[in-house]
Amino acid sequence: MVKTKAPATSPSTRKAPAPIPGCRNLAVSSEVNASVTRAYRRGFPLFVHIEPVPHRFFYGECGAVRYASAQFRATTGATQGELVNMQDEGSAAKYFRADSGADWIYIASDSYPASPHGCGDIPQIPRALAAAWGNCAVAH
Repeated sequence: MVKTKAPATSPSTRKAPAPIPGCRNLAVSSEVNASVTRAYRRGFPLFVHIEPVPHRFFYGECGAVRYASAQFRATTGATQGELVNMQDEGSAAKYFRADSGADWIYIASDSYPASPHGCGDIPQIPRALAAAWGNCAVAH
């Protein structure tokens, strides 16, 4: 399995970035959270008992295309297989895309350890959006 990784965070845990023409950071709704989680489950059907890690979810759009970055963790009820596999997969941020009116699809994973420039190193994420997300940096 090929991985490409960057930690992620929610917009409420960091300073609001300056607006970037064509792309913008958005607040993550419960519907976006659930839709992106379903897309991850479709791409990785082994993971049933998962949820996004708090403060490691980014969401935004460039034109009519929406993008998300999330890191996932196992939840109550996870099987031994899920827990073991989540040790590797859970450590890497996942990236998703949804064209206007379409379902979310999985498009990439970050590496572990994270890429030096976070989501700015993920070619599937527009540079302007990665910049709006602060390259998916997580405050500690």
